[in-house]
Amino acid sequence: MISLKEGVSLRNIHKWQIVFAVIFSCLMIFSTYRLINSFMRVKNASEENLMLQNSVHGLMDASDHLTEMVQRFTESGDRRFMEQYFIEAFATKRREQAITELKRVKNVGPALASLEEAMRYSVKLMDREYYAMRLVIEAKGIREYPSVLKGVTLNSADMALSPEDKMRRATKMVLDGEYYTQKNRIRAEVNNTVQAIVSQAQKEETDALERFQKELNLARAGVLMIIASIFFVVWLTSTLGINPILRAVDQIETDSPIRETGANEFRYLAKAYNNLYFMYKKSIEHLNFKASHDELTGAYNRAGFDLLLSSLDLDSTYLMMLDVDNFKTINDTYGHETGDKVLKKLVQVLKKNFRSDDYICRLGGDEFVVFMVHSDEMQRKLIEMKLEKINRELSNADDGVPAVSVSVGIVHGTQASDIETLLSKGDEAMYKSKERGKHTFTFYDK
Repeated sequence: MISLKEGVSLRNIHKWQIVFAVIFSCLMIFSTYRLINSFMRVKNASEENLMLQNSVHGLMDASDHLTEMVQRFTESGDRRFMEQYFIEAFATKRREQAITELKRVKNVGPALASLEEAMRYSVKLMDREYYAMRLVIEAKGIREYPSVLKGVTLNSADMALSPEDKMRRATKMVLDGEYYTQKNRIRAEVNNTVQAIVSQAQKEETDALERFQKELNLARAGVLMIIASIFFVVWLTSTLGINPILRAVDQIETDSPIRETGANEFRYLAKAYNNLYFMYKKSIEHLNFKASHDELTGAYNRAGFDLLLSSLDLDSTYLMMLDVDNFKTINDTYGHETGDKVLKKLVQVLKKNFRSDDYICRLGGDEFVVFMVHSDEMQRKLIEMKLEKINRELSNADDGVPAVSVSVGIVHGTQASDIETLLSKGDEAMYKSKERGKHTFTFYDK
């Protein structure tokens, strides 16, 4: 077994373990970062490809929609189809959006050129459609129509046609071979765009997948190295560290100091543990204080309150239930930090006006209880004076803390058979103070 006497230092070994752990961790973080980037490149390439294809198909869909609307309009003369046509042309604008989306993407020159060519054909086709719609407008005598059609002038021959011939002429213009020749040109350019996009996207996805595969292989190699290093560290730690610790476990379980024996590192550890052990014993009292007192105000908390109940002589104790008036308004107006200052000030004022033997408890929020011990029922006047003084001090805002007041319910221990009843009567008296307008106190009346 390796030992310190043979020149092996546990401290140095663990330093090197830390160095290697940091190096491997950095490498893995870096590898993971590159792996994520590679994956995101694949994902972005696929999403971009889909987005571009959707945009291109959107242009074709928009063109087909315009065709359908103008054909229906020329056949029926129903102006609703004309309105749908111009909503697509000037409001929805899917064709323009497709080109805008393509312009945002790099390396789509050929695709963009084909799409712009398709757009030019589509715009040119619209001139033919405008003319056909103007024929229908004249044939049907439609008075209100988009201003863009007012600029379309019919030739003399078409103007001379009868309404029925104008309708036939309009229908023919959007259904004849010349019209569909132009539509096929648009489809051909759109198909060229799709092919260019697919080709570019496939290349980008292939490149991204190759990079992703390389990063994945590096990550696998890193994982294998980490697994090997973990086995080595486990063996080293078991040999040089765990066994001495296990021998000390029995002493720790029996709450005893550890014998300062073994390697220098473990002697140092045992000494540090023993120091902490003795400090722990000395701090028990302090920990008990923190466990039973409210961290914000220093008053007894709910746990301390419950502990006090078991030791109080209720027959010689006054219970005062206090509630800060309009405390929610203070929190809402000035913020919770100011509200905390109000609570701390309240406890300070209470401690100042009650004896050190009396107990001040915070049950939660702005609800407080004061146990005035060793007091008989003849001390009502003294309590009244104290509470009036407390409210005066709380109403003084010279210290920067907003002025507040408390409503108090007071009951003597002799008025209740048990603590639950005492608390209930104190709470009842406090709510009577609230009903009387707050900023006051009420003694429980049998």
